[in-house]
Amino acid sequence: MYGIIGYPITHSFSPAYFAEKFRLLGIRTEYQAFALEDLREFPALLRAHPELKGLNVTIPYKEAIRSFLDETDEVAAAVGAINTIKIEKGKLKGYNTDVI
Repeated sequence: MYGIIGYPITHSFSPAYFAEKFRLLGIRTEYQAFALEDLREFPALLRAHPELKGLNVTIPYKEAIRSFLDETDEVAAAVGAINTIKIEKGKLKGYNTDVI
């Protein structure tokens, strides 16, 4: 399972975009929007969805999410914003793919 966090999140095109992309590629997974009114809800989200493998991050959390991560790649660290989180073996690593 994958998803996107932010608030508000109803405007995001990501759930429809990724659902179609996964379908076309034959990838059997879900992509959900998670509206977090307060970023302090993030750990509870992870506990509630242990199957999460990755998340996109949108406003207003691209900077503040860093404090919840185990690691940040050098590009994200340099720009000070994270828009993608990889979740692997219980560890969270932040990236910024907007720069590319």
